Amino acid sequence: MRLAACLGLIGMLALAACKPAGDPATPAPLPPVGEARIALDRMACEAGGGAFRQREGTGVWVCLRTPRDAGRACRTGADCEGACLARSMTCAPFVPLLGCHEVITASGLRVTECVQ
Repeated sequence: MRLAACLGLIGMLALAACKPAGDPATPAPLPPVGEARIALDRMACEAGGGAFRQREGTGVWVCLRTPRDAGRACRTGADCEGACLARSMTCAPFVPLLGCHEVITASGLRVTECVQ
């Protein structure tokens, strides 16, 4: 009987340790959604030097940023913060590079990369 009581106490302590801290009547706040989320994303983008733009016809917002190496000559994607453009052999003028573009990968392969 004593062994069963000890095992029962150990089991209850183990379950109590799994309970999340804090008052269960006060749930954690939910992350912002909708316009509030867009406003936060816009502030973060602009604070980092980006331009917050809505893609035409999609309703999707994107943070476009000019990398430090934009326009610099490149031989592979490893030479650029973003993509190495295959036609001009220069680093992409902004990140992310949306649409379909011929790029040179970090390993030197020429590929078509599409980011929608």
